[in-house]
Amino acid sequence: MPREITYANAILEATAQCMAEDSSVYIMGLGVPDPKGIFGTTLGLRDKFGDNRVMDMPVSENGMTGVAIGSAIVGMRPIMTHQRIDFMLLALDQIINNAAKWHYMFGGKMKVPLAIRLLIGRGWGQGPQHSQSLQSIFTHIPGLKVVMPFTPYDAKGLLVSAIRDNNPVIFIEHRWLHNVTGIVPEEIYSVPLGKARILKEGKDITIVSSSHMVLESLKAADYLERDGIAAEVIDIRTLKPLDRQSIVNSVEKTGRLLAVDGACHTAGFAAEIIASVTEKTFGYLKSSPQRITFPDLPTPTSPALANIYYPRTINIINAARLMFDLQEKTEEELGIQHDQPLDVPDKSFTGPF
Repeated sequence: MPREITYANAILEATAQCMAEDSSVYIMGLGVPDPKGIFGTTLGLRDKFGDNRVMDMPVSENGMTGVAIGSAIVGMRPIMTHQRIDFMLLALDQIINNAAKWHYMFGGKMKVPLAIRLLIGRGWGQGPQHSQSLQSIFTHIPGLKVVMPFTPYDAKGLLVSAIRDNNPVIFIEHRWLHNVTGIVPEEIYSVPLGKARILKEGKDITIVSSSHMVLESLKAADYLERDGIAAEVIDIRTLKPLDRQSIVNSVEKTGRLLAVDGACHTAGFAAEIIASVTEKTFGYLKSSPQRITFPDLPTPTSPALANIYYPRTINIINAARLMFDLQEKTEEELGIQHDQPLDVPDKSFTGPF
């Protein structure tokens, strides 16, 4: 029988299996051995592998990232975790000026096998310094690979690939995905970096998204189908290297492109999708490509502001409808109801995927 587990357990399992497979793999991060185990993703690892391979980290992100890079250079395979992407900003010098560059600067002879887990996502009023989504920063840096899995299956397989990769991989998790479920094999396996996945096939419009916004895109596609619009939903999975060809193939079929990115508007990853795909598909387009993003404002703390700051299913539906010259609809008209604050995860869509 297929086995369903949560996204968090998929990450935990990938970590444990890689550590059992390769004694050079170790994990370090603020809160790794804590009772809650970083949203459940590191629970029990210290009991299984000992405190020499499962280490708490002092509040010294830049210094400890240097330790991780140094250990990677001499043959270890560190997994470094940060409970918020905001915290690792203190280590950008080490990541950008060291880890990302050594392979190139030493003519391909130097390897830096370092997987860096970063958590993003809003919730519970955590605001401008604890809920940013900064994935575009890392995609701009040569030498870094950037992964944002959506399904539990991909979370496990892509983390295995990130740990096995011989150079730095930024592995970004949205906190609202940790409790979603999906079918995940028990054995160790890898999902290749740099390959997108079509989660829902369609012929009328291509919706491209990643991480938590794939969830919103799938829900939007179901509503659009009621109006006779067949949306093709593509989960990017790996932002860098980006599988442009899969998106191009889809847009050549549908003639419409909607890029959905859970980050700010200006110079965001949605813009990269539109620019790179339009270069190849301009003659196929039936309407101008559109993007759904956060506004160019700091992430809010107030639940009232969060309700209008973060794009959700209705925004994707209406952006798509406008591309077909259809009028926008309200959530009430579509029967979309919210029985809880919008600053906490939506319990209506938990998997499997």
